[in-house]
Amino acid sequence: MTETIVEALAAMASSQPDAVALKLPIGRRPSPPVSYKSVSYNELANDSRLIARGLRSYGVRKGQRVAVMVKPSLELFSLTFALFSLGAVPVLVDPGIGLKALKSCLAEARPKLFIGIPAAHLARLLFGWAKGSLTTTVSVGPKGFWASTTLQKIRRLGDSDDEPEGERISARDDAAILFTSGSTGVPKGVVYKHQHFAAQVRMIRDLYDIQPGEVDLPTFPLFALFAPALGTTAVIPPMDFTRPAKVDPRVLADAIDNQGVTTMFGSPALLNTFSRWCAQESKTFGGFKRVISAGAPVPAEVLKRMREALPASADIVTPYGATECLPVASIESREVLAETAKLSATGYGVCVGRAAAPARVIIIKTSDLAITSESDLQLVADGVIGEICVASPAATESYFGRSTATEKAKVAMNDGQTLHRMGDLGWFDEQQRLWFCGRKSQRLQTANGDRHTVAIEGIFNAHPAVFRSALVGLGTPGKQRAVLWVERELGQAISDANLSQELLALAAEHEQSSCVEKILFHRSFPVDIRHNAKIGREKLAILAAKAFA
Repeated sequence: MTETIVEALAAMASSQPDAVALKLPIGRRPSPPVSYKSVSYNELANDSRLIARGLRSYGVRKGQRVAVMVKPSLELFSLTFALFSLGAVPVLVDPGIGLKALKSCLAEARPKLFIGIPAAHLARLLFGWAKGSLTTTVSVGPKGFWASTTLQKIRRLGDSDDEPEGERISARDDAAILFTSGSTGVPKGVVYKHQHFAAQVRMIRDLYDIQPGEVDLPTFPLFALFAPALGTTAVIPPMDFTRPAKVDPRVLADAIDNQGVTTMFGSPALLNTFSRWCAQESKTFGGFKRVISAGAPVPAEVLKRMREALPASADIVTPYGATECLPVASIESREVLAETAKLSATGYGVCVGRAAAPARVIIIKTSDLAITSESDLQLVADGVIGEICVASPAATESYFGRSTATEKAKVAMNDGQTLHRMGDLGWFDEQQRLWFCGRKSQRLQTANGDRHTVAIEGIFNAHPAVFRSALVGLGTPGKQRAVLWVERELGQAISDANLSQELLALAAEHEQSSCVEKILFHRSFPVDIRHNAKIGREKLAILAAKAFA
């Protein structure tokens, strides 16, 4: 396996130059049936080299941070691989995290160069994004008053550049800064080295037996960038990638049916929308090998509906991980539906499967303090809930400009690896399956001990009238009282009052959920923009406090 995904793209362009790397929708607002333009591996590699030469001539150098705000397109792929090959460091932030958070992220990253579509440049000027650090701006589109130059001019500059290639890029060089979703706090910039991306590609390939020549339908832009390194074809659907839950299912079905899709990545929210449509339309697909979903636990009902739409041989896998380290563990839907979903309904938490080789996962005693060395780790026994930690070649080593956050999340191991503290709580069962019980920062600290959000919510989510629930605490840590927010399942006739009574009775049946004192109802939970699935419990806690003020 190559040390960088840039080398992987070059290797694929050499071994299968005419194979299709990308399929891009044609037209501004295409609707089914969608026409796609094919881009070969050779074309993608050549365009990436052209842009790299042009950017180098324009002054871009190794180590420079470059903010990239470009929609999924040939330009996004070519630009990203061009920056990787130069050793420049793309800064990737979800535009949907909110204007205030986005401004904060870019101010923290201090990029020298901003490459974006015109709308991104206009927002940059209007809201003052990175105004203290930028020296160069490139428009992917018309130049206008908002940019120094255009990507088209960069391409022409590269076409006239006959200088030798720049500095060699090593596995230990910084590759990118990827910001977390900020679903439990301020987004943090995760520093990826080239070796981390290469390890991710290798682990995902081996974990799911992905072969060159397969066709991928990625509905999350960053995952789409793995496709060229894996030798697969990425079909980019015409959708709003910042709102996966609002996807038009017909667009996905059209791509699956007509583009030979074998793999699809979708967030739980996207799969919920898509699987409901498939059930309503009695839609099935014959060519799938696998569906991959990540970002949050996938409800059993969503898995069941998706299974009914896929061939019996297809897998639905849910890798567990985070921006800082992925994949950590994985489980297949059959095991969930046959066994673990029933246990989740009794308070076990969500089973996320077994560790993804060669990752090593351990559970330590829950602590909010930094841990400076491996000798200070306090492991807990199987069956005991603690903090999930992972040592893996894909585990990143630091946050950009956040030394305190780095100290609290990273532990230097004796073998040279970095142990990442996931910020999640969970436990191992006797089969060495990992169970996720909730975020450490969102745990309730009651007078009778800690209570864990996801583990308790699973008890209530099993009720047919509950779409999802969210446990929040009122009061000071150590004396918190438990309140349960409920988002109702559509089409259920039971009244709020009667549902509250049933849920409180259900709470009393389990020791850990007996702490729930009040039930509140919310029309639509606040969720993260990236996956539309991580519940904003902090916001719901504020609303609960106001309700009982």
